[in-house]
Amino acid sequence: MLRSRLTKSEQEAILALPAQEVRTAAHRDIVRPGHCSTFSTLVVDGLVARFDQLANGHRQITALHIVGDFCDLHSVVVPETGWGMESLTDSVVRQVPHEALRDLVKSSPAIALAFWRDTVVDSSVLAKWASALGRRSAKSRLAHLLCEMGLRFEQAGLSTDSDFDFPITQSQIADVLGVTPVHLNRTMQALRQDGLLVTNGSRFRLPDQPRLCRIAQFDPAYLLLHKPPND
Repeated sequence: MLRSRLTKSEQEAILALPAQEVRTAAHRDIVRPGHCSTFSTLVVDGLVARFDQLANGHRQITALHIVGDFCDLHSVVVPETGWGMESLTDSVVRQVPHEALRDLVKSSPAIALAFWRDTVVDSSVLAKWASALGRRSAKSRLAHLLCEMGLRFEQAGLSTDSDFDFPITQSQIADVLGVTPVHLNRTMQALRQDGLLVTNGSRFRLPDQPRLCRIAQFDPAYLLLHKPPND
């Protein structure tokens, strides 16, 4: 795990967790709002979003999860969801029973702390996104999202932080940033004109990442990507 120091045996214990592997087509719900979940979801392939859904059917994406992310560890202690999870692309996930996760953390304090640390990061990202929605311009919001996702892809060993595959539609990015698709399109065009963004299909390249990070006021400390000296 990126944020925790675990022994080989502890890592093997996590890998040995029982799970059902599920393949989900793009734009399909994995967990629906109000569902009482009996499992937590690990992303094996694809891109998964957590979302809140309004009565009129509109959705606000509140988290993006990439390969290697446990999307909903917090559901172990709060199984009834007030949110949903959707596969934004064709995805493969492993659904790990809550009971198995509870048994594992009871037997290993180090793993319990590692899972706890990951849920802290989950809430930290949510707080950062909420701040962006209330206080940042659309351009700054988009810049921040690109800086964050680039770093996360790099840390997961999927790409570099300035050239990465981000298989998400403009409509979905708009649902992350809280803007209309039309406004999002204009904002992306502005970054392109400034020489800060190049896209080719799902490929995103950030030609001047330091300047983009300055526009975003991006400080990656909230992602807790450093490992503690010991637990």
